[in-house]
Amino acid sequence: MEQENKLQNDISLRRKQEIREHQILSPFASFSDQSLGRDYFEDACDIRTIYQRDRDRILHSKAFRRLKHKTQVFLAPEGDHYRTRLTHTLEVAQTARTLARALTLNEDLTEAIALGHDLGHTPFGHAGERALNDICEEGFKHHLQSIRVVELLEKHGCGLNLTSEVRDGIENHQTSGMPKTLEGKLVQLSDKIAYINHDIDDAIRGKIITEEDIPREYTNILGINSRERLNTLVHDIVYHSDGKDDIHMSEHIHSAMIHLRKYMFQSVYTNPVAKSQERKAEDLVKYLFTFYKKNINKLPEEYQYMIKVKGELIDRVVCDYIAGMTDRYAITQFKELMIPTSWGIY
Repeated sequence: MEQENKLQNDISLRRKQEIREHQILSPFASFSDQSLGRDYFEDACDIRTIYQRDRDRILHSKAFRRLKHKTQVFLAPEGDHYRTRLTHTLEVAQTARTLARALTLNEDLTEAIALGHDLGHTPFGHAGERALNDICEEGFKHHLQSIRVVELLEKHGCGLNLTSEVRDGIENHQTSGMPKTLEGKLVQLSDKIAYINHDIDDAIRGKIITEEDIPREYTNILGINSRERLNTLVHDIVYHSDGKDDIHMSEHIHSAMIHLRKYMFQSVYTNPVAKSQERKAEDLVKYLFTFYKKNINKLPEEYQYMIKVKGELIDRVVCDYIAGMTDRYAITQFKELMIPTSWGIY
């Protein structure tokens, strides 16, 4: 009897949170007890809501830990303060959570989407993504790979069995995506807000641009430093989205943000100084792909199993393996395959 009473009390902890969501969240929020659920049924956690559970699964996944050694923009930068794919993810999550809390949307769902949105990113940032997209017959997109990670690759091929809402937000975080939840839309915007601002910061640190180089027609609207720009963008979204069944920005702020993003593409993302090593990274990734496609017996056993037993396409599984690599692991594999051991003395 005591155990039954304890279990009932424990279950009520989760239920209390679900009831509280209906009391304090916007009517346009995604409520935990109204989730479309998972592909495979699981008993509910006795303490955590369904989205809290998803967030924790992503946080404890191997793919999430590997993000700390994956490039954001600058390959092998000299300095400890440049962003990695992990710190980018955390900044996206922080901005998205701030917006969700201000708009009384579901903060747990927002955080889960934000933490999972880049799990499928390749080593060497977008250079690695371009290389796999070029050489793989089916193409490669990191947002689709992120879904593959959470649905199939994690937990030795079992996946994380995340909710429909979290997977939708991850899959649709790119500019062309159309998230079904407001929380997903917040992450989509927060991704842009985060990378525009922190990439400016890193570009200034790397002496690619200076703050004064940024056109005044944008900084006069958004702000003259990262703190002001973040403040402007977050406040604009909150003021124009509060109490509405959609996420909005004012036309002039949104236009300034889009044009600042275009400036970053022209001045940083395609800058020959900032991107001077990317061709080498692309060649490295393509070499690894070609080698493992011809030598699938050299793949780890779990990837061979996917091909031989589960019938997955070779190209896709080779992409899975390479996309999961960190920068340094990809370099190590390349060295082992290309450089004779005896040369190590040099």
